[in-house]
Amino acid sequence: MIEIKDLNKYFGDNHVLRGVNASIKDGEMVAVVGPSGSGKSTFLRTLNLLEFPTSGHIYFNGKDIVELKNPPSKIVQFINKLRGKSFDKDINLHRAKVGMVFQHFNLFNHKTILDNIILAPIELGIMNTQEATKKAEDLLKRIGLLDKKDAYPSTLSGGQKQRVAIVRALCMNPEVLLFDEPTSALDPEMVGEVLDLIRDLSKEKITMVIVTHEMNFAKEVADTVWFMDSGVITEKGTPTEIFDHPKDPRLQNFLAKVL
Repeated sequence: MIEIKDLNKYFGDNHVLRGVNASIKDGEMVAVVGPSGSGKSTFLRTLNLLEFPTSGHIYFNGKDIVELKNPPSKIVQFINKLRGKSFDKDINLHRAKVGMVFQHFNLFNHKTILDNIILAPIELGIMNTQEATKKAEDLLKRIGLLDKKDAYPSTLSGGQKQRVAIVRALCMNPEVLLFDEPTSALDPEMVGEVLDLIRDLSKEKITMVIVTHEMNFAKEVADTVWFMDSGVITEKGTPTEIFDHPKDPRLQNFLAKVL
């Protein structure tokens, strides 16, 4: 589904991603682990173009989405506008296919839980209000939070907010789900309820990439684990290969400290 080739990202002189090469299969769950500052979150954000790569290619179902960062010529933009197309629309349509769950929920505090969930599919024309509301209510019922649909985020616990954030991503009917350390901002007793939901989603063979520090969880649910260090994926393998038989010395040292 996704092919990453020679992906580089600079922030000024800081070379954060250094020629990353990887592939993600349809229905695969990939866990990305590694020390803080290794480029994991930046890499994840390039997959839905929240960060534009400096160079390299990301093929999504055969289409190089990196090309979307380069606006077409003004004449092409004008023609596309007449046809009802736009550069921004192309990017947003891609992002609609790649759901993102952040560390800090990013819910709108002035909107109800239901309004938070249905905003994007309605704005992008993916669903009408009735369809989006039905989808949102079904998903909220699934996670046991239907009674909170008219509440505001400030009244929810951290674990509840993160489950709502996951539902918000699911309401877009994404082809891929990205999780950026979804439990790192939670109190320890709230981590389990979020991991349980992700665990259930993994059984449905939804394509997912999760950046996580929860090593036991990655070992349990991931099909493939990538170890990232200094902007490079230095080792890939099954959970057994990565956690029980690591080859890279840096990975061995990392696991010795976190397991």
